[in-house]
Amino acid sequence: MTFVVVESCIKCKYTDCVEVCPVDCFHEGPNFLVIDPEECIDCTLCEPECPVDAILSEDDLRDDQQHFLDLNAELSREWPVIAEKKDAPPDAEEWESVEEKLQYLER
Repeated sequence: MTFVVVESCIKCKYTDCVEVCPVDCFHEGPNFLVIDPEECIDCTLCEPECPVDAILSEDDLRDDQQHFLDLNAELSREWPVIAEKKDAPPDAEEWESVEEKLQYLER
């Protein structure tokens, strides 16, 4: 089992989660983070750290979120590892409550 970053991270990209990850399984894109499912050890440390509840166990994904499991796997092969907390984008708070943000994902 792995944890998965879902849509609510897009354009918020808070990095509180990467700071607690013991295996550096987070990867950073322009406006989104992903978890490498091959590296994630299911330790659960990252999930409560996310201020926008963008990290879920794969077992907790709703049917309409299942594609994020594949998206995390795909993008983690392309994007660099992030292991230290960074400042959130300046407009992150404006995006926290926005739904259906997949169209804004930058690869």
